[in-house]
Amino acid sequence: MTVPRRPTLDEIAEARMRIAPHLARTPLVRLDLELPDRQIFLKLEILTPIGAFKLRPALNAVLSRDPAVLRRGVAVTSSGNMAYGMAWAARLAQVPMVAYMYRGAPQTKIDGVRALGGEVRFVSAETWWEYITGVDRPDAPELLVNPVTDQAVLAGNGSIGMEIVEDLPDVNVVLTPYGGGSMTTGVASAVKAVSERVRVLAVEDDSAAPVRAALEAGRIVTVETRPSFIKSIGGPSLVPQLWPVTRELIDGAVAVSPAEVTDAMRLLFRKAKVVAEGAGAASLAAAIVRPDLIGNIVCVISGGNIDAEAYSVVLNGGIPAA
Repeated sequence: MTVPRRPTLDEIAEARMRIAPHLARTPLVRLDLELPDRQIFLKLEILTPIGAFKLRPALNAVLSRDPAVLRRGVAVTSSGNMAYGMAWAARLAQVPMVAYMYRGAPQTKIDGVRALGGEVRFVSAETWWEYITGVDRPDAPELLVNPVTDQAVLAGNGSIGMEIVEDLPDVNVVLTPYGGGSMTTGVASAVKAVSERVRVLAVEDDSAAPVRAALEAGRIVTVETRPSFIKSIGGPSLVPQLWPVTRELIDGAVAVSPAEVTDAMRLLFRKAKVVAEGAGAASLAAAIVRPDLIGNIVCVISGGNIDAEAYSVVLNGGIPAA
């Protein structure tokens, strides 16, 4: 597996131009919570055609490839939104697409992949992780795009950060959910190329918080995990190839609980009529529970693809089953 590096601002700008004809700029809106020491802004990635930010890296990964290579199809390992985005991008490019997903991934994302013509191949959670970390790879003819370490993926995600600093030049803090880490590092690459003073923090589920543990230890560690309804962030460890970039770029990690996340999901619906999945609302949860985060805070609301039954539980004051 190729070791990723911090994408340059030129690479991010090229990615943005490449995907712009197919993806409208997502808005940055203020969420007025009447807090005396902070202004919270929402970067609404839920408003892409697939309801999640992953369309950006998927489009850049596909559209930057040699068309001759693409003809045999593309494949990706994903818990949901990246598979959904890759299916959309593959349909645009008119090539076959395969998603390697684990059983238990949100049904709405599985259905989204299939509706766009993608094929879903289920693997165990262990195999899924081995594909992402490069320990193993599927024996298949398609071009396999790594959802975390692919350089085009990082640059595509950087377009989010570029838009943030253009819309809010005096931003102080950017909060992004951290799953594999490609979004956090991509956004941080763009933001810090413009201003090193902006703090970029990774947000994870405290049921599985390997970023916080790695930063405390100064190295990647394996953490104990608990089942959680939040499927797209957290895990037992980090992708080793991305760790050097993560350590260079981020300023810390915030772990939020499922209860804090569901509070944020309800707040988003009540105050802004925004539907967010658990990972999508985690950044807002962090902005609220951390009293030391002050000034202009941008929360990346990364996705809104949550199963209706789980979302009903949230709106009725509960926490969905893991």
